[in-house]
Amino acid sequence: MTVLRLARSELKRMTGGLLPKLTILALTMVPLLYGAVYLYANWDPYGNLNQIDAALVVEDAGAQPASGPELQAGQKVADSLVESHVFNWQRVTTTAEADAGVESGKYAFALKIPKDFSANLVSPGSFDAANQAMLNVTTNDANNYLLSTIVDKLTTAVHSTVAKEVGEETANQLLTGFGTIHASIVKASDGAAQLADGVGKLSDGAATLHDGTSQLSSGASGLLAGQSRLRDGANQLNDGAGQLSTGLTELKNKTASLPADSQKLADGAAQVAAGNAQLNAKVQDVVGQLSAFDAGARDRVVASNGRLVSAGVITQDQANKILADFDTAAASSQVTDAKAKISADAAQIQQLSDGSAAVSAGAAKLAGATPALTGAIGQASAGADQLSSGAAALAAGEQSAVNGTASLADGAAKLDDGAAQLASGAATAADGSRTLASELAKGAGKVPNPNDAQKSEVSKVIADPVAVNNVSQAKAGSYGAGLAPFFLTLSLWIGVFMLVQAMRPITQRALASNAPSWKIAVGGWLPFFVVSVLQASILTLVVDLGLGLNAAHPVWMWLFMLAAVMAFTALIQGIVALLGTPGKFVVLILLVLQLVSSGGTFPWQTTPMPLHVVHEIMPMGYVVTGMRHLIYGGELSMIWPIVLGLCGYTVLGAALSTLAVRKHKFWTLKTLKPEIAV
Repeated sequence: MTVLRLARSELKRMTGGLLPKLTILALTMVPLLYGAVYLYANWDPYGNLNQIDAALVVEDAGAQPASGPELQAGQKVADSLVESHVFNWQRVTTTAEADAGVESGKYAFALKIPKDFSANLVSPGSFDAANQAMLNVTTNDANNYLLSTIVDKLTTAVHSTVAKEVGEETANQLLTGFGTIHASIVKASDGAAQLADGVGKLSDGAATLHDGTSQLSSGASGLLAGQSRLRDGANQLNDGAGQLSTGLTELKNKTASLPADSQKLADGAAQVAAGNAQLNAKVQDVVGQLSAFDAGARDRVVASNGRLVSAGVITQDQANKILADFDTAAASSQVTDAKAKISADAAQIQQLSDGSAAVSAGAAKLAGATPALTGAIGQASAGADQLSSGAAALAAGEQSAVNGTASLADGAAKLDDGAAQLASGAATAADGSRTLASELAKGAGKVPNPNDAQKSEVSKVIADPVAVNNVSQAKAGSYGAGLAPFFLTLSLWIGVFMLVQAMRPITQRALASNAPSWKIAVGGWLPFFVVSVLQASILTLVVDLGLGLNAAHPVWMWLFMLAAVMAFTALIQGIVALLGTPGKFVVLILLVLQLVSSGGTFPWQTTPMPLHVVHEIMPMGYVVTGMRHLIYGGELSMIWPIVLGLCGYTVLGAALSTLAVRKHKFWTLKTLKPEIAV
């Protein structure tokens, strides 16, 4: 008996009548009902959320930000939600009405935008009263548990969108503030540069002032010394003025009779001048007469000599001799001395006459001027009194001036010290101002000054600093496509499990034959495999063509599913063949364990540690992984190790079936009358 004959015999038995045929047909459709119908029901649940009624309450009163138009963020969020048609939003007037609707099941949930929503959004502009804007959500797990998770995702998306928009506006204002700060720092830098120039000039002026105050201090000291000397001179002047005033007073008193005395003097001088003039006239006349007498006597001698010569009394020589004797006698010392004395006296008398005339004239002038002189002496005396008083006042003033100059000298010395400190401080300030200008210029370069385009781009980055660039190496097209690898695998296991409810793992006829155990085992497995191939093929066609799974590798997916049912049928057939009716319970337990450990919904790494062992040793987890790669278009190099593993599970199932054949060739009472039959 060959393997194929054993398999054909079992298949013929199962298709021998209408009811068996219908049974095989029903069993063939079990994976389709479980896998395809379930996937169909959950193919795109998120795309049908608009059929869920949700309450939307908008109580936002709006807010006026520091700059820009009034913000109506709550209304904007509500309009955006309604336009998105994610849910069938029902606008509700009050919060109480919305909560009552959620409680009664009229609304799946309620989204409430409170009165202060916009006000809290703009509150970060005021550091004293910053509050978070709240979105209030009311859910009820009695309506649907998973709906709470969906609503959480929705509100998270709304939160992110609103936060991004508001953050972008806030960041734009912040960057505008940076531009203002930049401009202000530039102005401050320019002002600091001008300040540095001004302080530099101040430093130069302070140095000049210091030189001037030094000179002033020296001059004040010299002025003090000079004023001290002036004070001493003023004191001396005061003393001399006093003495002058006293002397002039005495002079005035003593010259009171001077006009009368000078008049008398003038009269006497006039008389003396007149007498001297008469005397001079007489003396001059005598001198003239003497001169005339001398000249006439010689002329008479010459005339006498001439007559005598003419008379012949004497000769000419005698006449010349007589004249010579006469001249000699006239020139004798006594006569000459007398004539000289008379001439000298006449000259003196002439001088006396002239002098007395001058004295008379002077005395007359003196007499005329003496009244004025006495008046001037009086005035001089009065002036001397005033001079004495003024000198006293001057002396007192000079003392005050000395005191003031001393104060001035002290002040000038202090001013000089202050000017020195000012010069030093001004130099330091100039250096500091230059440093300030330089640092402000550097600071202005470090403070951003974005233009409108840059502000727009940067504000977007600040509002949403982290962007996720999803690079999907393999992507499921829909929610149903995401569940397909798990449910297709699960439906294949369930389909085989249902086969053992109607098909015999090992036929009694085969056990009674002399065929080798392995042939009987393989012959018992092949009918399961053939029906499972039909199940997998129909399921593949319906899911791929009917639901639109659009697997990346549809043919390879079908072949991989055939490899999976090969392993599943071998394991299940072998377990049930070996254990009998309890084996079906074992298969059910293995199904449950693989449901929670295969990672069909959540990653298997998130399950408890004992389930990790189940995942490692059971085939369903590997089949789910392989199906994902074939459906989504992932790396295919790991498919072959999985296929080899499935072949290993097939061998294991065949070994169990062979062991069962050997076991069941020996009949017992339990074989004839089993304890339990399912």
